[in-house]
Amino acid sequence: MAQVNPTVGDLDGNCRLVLDYARRAHEAGAHLAVFPELVVTGYPVEDLALRNSFVSASIKAVAALAEQLAQEGLGELPVGVGYLSRRVGVGERYGQPAGAPQNAFALLYRGRVEVTSAKHHLPNYGVFDEFRHFVPGEALPVVRLHGVDVAFAVCEDLWQGGGPVAAARRARAGLLVTVNASPYERDKDNVRLELCQRRAREIGAAVGYVNMSGGQDELIFDGDSLIVDSEGELVARAPKFAEDLFVTDLALPAAADSGEGPVSEEPAQAVDGVRVVRHLLSPEPVAAYAPDPPVLTPRADPASDVGEVYRALVVGVRDYARKNGFASAAVALSGGIDSAVSITVAVDALGPDRVHALLLPSKYSSEHSVSDAEELVKRQGISARTVAIAPIVAAFEESITLEGLAAENLQARVRGTLLMGLSNQEGHLVLATGNKSELATGYSTLYGDSVGGFAPIKDCWKSLVWELARWRNAAAERAGEVPPIPENSIAKPPSAELRPGQLDTDSLPDYDLLDGLLDAYVGTDQGMRELTSAGYDPELVRRVIRMVDRAEYKRRQYPPGPKISSRNFGRDRRLPITNRWTPPD
Repeated sequence: MAQVNPTVGDLDGNCRLVLDYARRAHEAGAHLAVFPELVVTGYPVEDLALRNSFVSASIKAVAALAEQLAQEGLGELPVGVGYLSRRVGVGERYGQPAGAPQNAFALLYRGRVEVTSAKHHLPNYGVFDEFRHFVPGEALPVVRLHGVDVAFAVCEDLWQGGGPVAAARRARAGLLVTVNASPYERDKDNVRLELCQRRAREIGAAVGYVNMSGGQDELIFDGDSLIVDSEGELVARAPKFAEDLFVTDLALPAAADSGEGPVSEEPAQAVDGVRVVRHLLSPEPVAAYAPDPPVLTPRADPASDVGEVYRALVVGVRDYARKNGFASAAVALSGGIDSAVSITVAVDALGPDRVHALLLPSKYSSEHSVSDAEELVKRQGISARTVAIAPIVAAFEESITLEGLAAENLQARVRGTLLMGLSNQEGHLVLATGNKSELATGYSTLYGDSVGGFAPIKDCWKSLVWELARWRNAAAERAGEVPPIPENSIAKPPSAELRPGQLDTDSLPDYDLLDGLLDAYVGTDQGMRELTSAGYDPELVRRVIRMVDRAEYKRRQYPPGPKISSRNFGRDRRLPITNRWTPPD
């Protein structure tokens, strides 16, 4: 199993990645090498699936990859890859995507695309739009490989009962391999393991689950590929948040008569919409040999869940910058907790020599804000420049009279203009430093602190941002290093410092209270009745709901950021901007 990190649209690069890992699998003595869902095209392809030229390029790339594997002396190693294909022999159907694209699987062997199938269950919830992009498959391929019947399915086909899972049981497969692009979510770790264990017991076969790694726009793929035996016992597990090839020896039962006729390429009759299609690659078992011990990557202590979130943010920033051609990042460093965590994530993702801080004090900036920012720069060894914005703000004020909130926001917009000018001049990726609590309530300035190309802590509640800072400092101390974030940035009350003595609590409830309420309203759609029943003050609930609903137009204009929760602002939660619906009491 190769949990690799492909790039959407880079068909040549992704195929080189497959070739490299297939060679390594061959050198390790593997009898089968399997790669993630849509590894040839990257995932998710979104509306690229609706472009016939892209589908054709994917099909052509897979055929060329099969030939190249054989030319490289790897033709005897069956290689399973996910790719974008299309259903042939059917006309256009109303309500289905034009061109009948499919989220497909191919088994490459001896220079040919030997086996193909397509995903049966198409998820259409959360971040997934697969009904928009694909048409379903109808077959479960069962391949006799070295005398063992191996079934192959794609991601959601494992999550749903019936369909391919039931077909694998009917086919009496000895191993079910699923290729996946399953995004990271906080607290999701053992959900996949428990699913594989349950399915293994249902079908009476070992289950292999290979997952993608790396970042793609907002999504983070955490790997965590695994194998369980037919009793559901964990056999092998790969690391999280890293590319990895892990080779595992399995004791599998010899193929038995399935009751559906002899092994052939003739499709059996469909049951529950899925027909078993059998393929013969190699009927004879491999000669007996001494197996290598399985690899069981230790799981992190459950108490370090915050550390896992931090690693996800680092992967998100690293791959967004790398895959979009940014060699460096720029961050406006205020001395506060949000910019401190954002820039620390960037340093861990890109390295200190590729992260640039811009200190932009105004006449309201406190002395400790400047000194805290300077201390962070010193601790992390990054380059920094200071531009006092008071004269620039004064020049604006000479041209136009602004008061109150408009005057406060002018400072943020001057900072945003300077950041984006620096980005244009020097090619940096500007990182926005807003957190999820601010996005939820609209506590940010459009074209000010919201400017940027990526937002590392966009999906982190403010209370989680503090936890991330404490975890990162503790990790540094355990390693004998200087904590990267000054303690004062963590301990002091948060403030935007847009007017004298301003604190976040002037406009918002205490974050510990606010974040719990926001998580219930945004994360699970609890309404007024449920929230007040949970003990929240009715007037506070009305006020917070009003803030969240009115801020939708701001969130639409905010940069993307790594998704770490079960429901982020963006792909997960889609509400109209123009909306007069008021939740009833």
